[in-house]
Amino acid sequence: MSVEAEDMVDVDEVEVDQKLIQLVTFSIGEEEFGVNILQVQEIIRTMEITNVPRAPEFVEGVINLRGKVIPIVDMRSRFGLESKEHDKYTRIIVIEIDMIIVGFVVDSVSEVLRLPASQVQPPPPVVAGMDSEYIDGVGKLDDRLLILLDLDSLLDNEEVEALTGV
Repeated sequence: MSVEAEDMVDVDEVEVDQKLIQLVTFSIGEEEFGVNILQVQEIIRTMEITNVPRAPEFVEGVINLRGKVIPIVDMRSRFGLESKEHDKYTRIIVIEIDMIIVGFVVDSVSEVLRLPASQVQPPPPVVAGMDSEYIDGVGKLDDRLLILLDLDSLLDNEEVEALTGV
Protein backbone atom coordinates (compact mmCIF):
# COMPACT_ATOMS: atom_id res chain seq x y z
CA MET A 1 0.00 0.00 0.00
CA SER A 2 1.56 3.25 -1.09
CA VAL A 3 0.87 6.74 0.17
CA GLU A 4 0.40 9.42 -2.44
CA ALA A 5 2.45 12.62 -1.91
CA GLU A 6 -0.76 14.67 -1.84
CA ASP A 7 -2.12 12.50 1.03
CA MET A 8 0.90 13.20 3.20
CA VAL A 9 0.54 15.85 5.90
CA ASP A 10 3.30 18.11 7.16
CA VAL A 11 3.83 16.91 10.75
CA ASP A 12 5.02 20.36 11.94
CA GLU A 13 1.82 21.92 10.63
CA VAL A 14 -0.31 19.41 12.56
CA GLU A 15 1.66 20.00 15.76
CA VAL A 16 1.11 23.77 15.52
CA ASP A 17 -2.61 23.25 14.94
CA GLN A 18 -2.86 20.74 17.76
CA LYS A 19 -0.78 22.57 20.40
CA LEU A 20 -2.83 22.34 23.57
CA ILE A 21 -2.51 24.29 26.79
CA GLN A 22 -3.48 22.39 29.93
CA LEU A 23 -5.28 24.62 32.41
CA VAL A 24 -6.78 24.47 35.85
CA THR A 25 -9.94 26.57 35.69
CA PHE A 26 -11.57 28.31 38.63
CA SER A 27 -14.08 31.02 39.45
CA ILE A 28 -13.77 34.25 41.35
CA GLY A 29 -17.04 36.10 41.47
CA GLU A 30 -18.75 35.87 38.09
CA GLU A 31 -15.51 35.41 36.12
CA GLU A 32 -13.82 32.19 35.09
CA PHE A 33 -10.02 32.02 35.11
CA GLY A 34 -7.41 29.56 33.98
CA VAL A 35 -3.81 28.96 35.00
CA ASN A 36 -1.22 26.69 33.44
CA ILE A 37 -1.44 23.33 35.18
CA LEU A 38 2.36 23.18 35.39
CA GLN A 39 2.29 26.10 37.86
CA VAL A 40 -0.16 24.34 40.19
CA GLN A 41 1.33 22.14 42.89
CA GLU A 42 -1.98 21.07 44.39
CA ILE A 43 -5.56 22.10 45.08
CA ILE A 44 -6.85 21.72 48.62
CA ARG A 45 -10.03 22.39 50.53
CA THR A 46 -9.99 25.38 52.82
CA MET A 47 -8.66 24.81 56.29
CA GLU A 48 -8.10 26.96 59.32
CA ILE A 49 -6.26 30.08 58.24
CA THR A 50 -4.26 31.87 60.93
CA ASN A 51 -4.35 35.66 60.71
CA VAL A 52 -1.00 37.42 60.65
CA PRO A 53 -0.78 40.89 62.22
CA ARG A 54 0.27 43.67 59.83
CA ALA A 55 0.23 41.36 56.81
CA PRO A 56 -0.51 42.98 53.44
CA GLU A 57 -4.22 43.59 52.84
CA PHE A 58 -4.55 40.83 50.23
CA VAL A 59 -3.01 38.20 52.56
CA GLU A 60 -5.70 36.31 54.42
CA GLY A 61 -3.18 34.62 56.70
CA VAL A 62 -1.12 31.43 56.76
CA ILE A 63 -1.81 27.71 56.88
CA ASN A 64 0.24 24.75 57.99
CA LEU A 65 0.36 22.35 55.05
CA ARG A 66 2.19 19.17 55.98
CA GLY A 67 4.62 21.06 58.19
CA LYS A 68 5.17 24.02 55.86
CA VAL A 69 3.80 27.46 56.70
CA ILE A 70 2.23 28.86 53.53
CA PRO A 71 0.92 32.41 53.05
CA ILE A 72 -2.64 32.53 51.72
CA VAL A 73 -3.67 35.22 49.24
CA ASP A 74 -7.36 36.08 48.96
CA MET A 75 -7.94 36.41 45.21
CA ARG A 76 -11.20 38.31 45.73
CA SER A 77 -9.30 40.93 47.73
CA ARG A 78 -6.43 40.88 45.22
CA PHE A 79 -8.87 41.71 42.42
CA GLY A 80 -10.70 44.34 44.46
CA LEU A 81 -13.86 42.29 44.90
CA GLU A 82 -16.05 42.15 47.99
CA SER A 83 -14.98 39.42 50.40
CA LYS A 84 -17.11 36.32 50.74
CA GLU A 85 -17.44 33.67 53.43
CA HIS A 86 -15.72 30.43 52.52
CA ASP A 87 -18.15 27.67 51.63
CA LYS A 88 -18.03 24.04 50.53
CA TYR A 89 -16.84 25.10 47.05
CA THR A 90 -13.98 27.37 48.19
CA ARG A 91 -10.54 25.99 47.37
CA ILE A 92 -6.90 26.92 47.85
CA ILE A 93 -4.70 26.57 44.78
CA VAL A 94 -1.10 26.02 45.91
CA ILE A 95 1.55 27.32 43.53
CA GLU A 96 5.19 28.41 43.54
CA ILE A 97 6.15 31.98 42.63
CA ASP A 98 9.81 33.02 42.74
CA MET A 99 10.64 29.95 44.84
CA ILE A 100 7.94 30.83 47.41
CA ILE A 101 5.00 28.49 47.95
CA VAL A 102 1.75 30.50 48.04
CA GLY A 103 -1.91 29.51 48.32
CA PHE A 104 -4.57 31.41 46.40
CA VAL A 105 -8.13 31.27 47.74
CA VAL A 106 -10.67 30.99 44.92
CA ASP A 107 -14.46 30.67 45.01
CA SER A 108 -14.42 27.28 43.27
CA VAL A 109 -12.27 25.11 41.05
CA SER A 110 -14.06 24.03 37.89
CA GLU A 111 -11.96 21.54 35.96
CA VAL A 112 -8.71 20.68 34.28
CA LEU A 113 -9.01 21.17 30.55
CA ARG A 114 -7.02 21.33 27.35
CA LEU A 115 -7.41 24.45 25.27
CA PRO A 116 -5.99 24.72 21.74
CA ALA A 117 -3.40 27.52 21.67
CA SER A 118 -5.18 28.84 18.58
CA GLN A 119 -8.20 29.66 20.81
CA VAL A 120 -6.20 32.11 22.96
CA GLN A 121 -6.37 35.80 22.11
CA PRO A 122 -4.11 38.54 23.53
CA PRO A 123 -5.62 40.32 26.53
CA PRO A 124 -7.59 43.51 25.98
CA PRO A 125 -6.29 46.54 27.95
CA VAL A 126 -8.78 45.99 30.79
CA VAL A 127 -10.53 42.71 31.59
CA ALA A 128 -13.16 42.53 34.31
CA GLY A 129 -11.74 45.67 35.90
CA MET A 130 -8.26 44.15 36.23
CA ASP A 131 -5.07 45.48 34.74
CA SER A 132 -3.92 43.34 31.86
CA GLU A 133 -0.37 43.15 33.27
CA TYR A 134 -1.09 39.78 34.87
CA ILE A 135 -3.31 38.39 32.16
CA ASP A 136 -1.71 36.07 29.60
CA GLY A 137 -4.70 36.08 27.31
CA VAL A 138 -8.35 35.25 26.92
CA GLY A 139 -9.28 31.72 25.91
CA LYS A 140 -12.40 30.97 23.91
CA LEU A 141 -13.98 27.62 24.69
CA ASP A 142 -17.42 27.00 23.19
CA ASP A 143 -19.61 29.68 24.76
CA ARG A 144 -17.18 30.45 27.60
CA LEU A 145 -14.39 32.97 27.94
CA LEU A 146 -11.49 32.11 30.24
CA ILE A 147 -9.17 34.79 31.56
CA LEU A 148 -5.71 33.20 31.54
CA LEU A 149 -3.62 34.48 34.43
CA ASP A 150 0.14 34.87 34.47
CA LEU A 151 0.76 33.88 38.09
CA ASP A 152 4.36 35.10 37.98
CA SER A 153 3.08 38.65 37.33
CA LEU A 154 0.16 38.49 39.76
CA LEU A 155 2.30 39.68 42.64
CA ASP A 156 4.95 42.36 42.17
CA ASN A 157 8.43 42.11 43.73
CA GLU A 158 7.43 44.09 46.84
CA GLU A 159 4.42 41.84 47.39
CA VAL A 160 6.51 38.69 46.98
CA GLU A 161 9.01 40.10 49.50
CA ALA A 162 6.13 40.89 51.86
CA LEU A 163 5.00 37.26 51.62
CA THR A 164 8.42 36.03 52.69
CA GLY A 165 8.03 38.04 55.87
CA VAL A 166 4.57 36.67 56.65
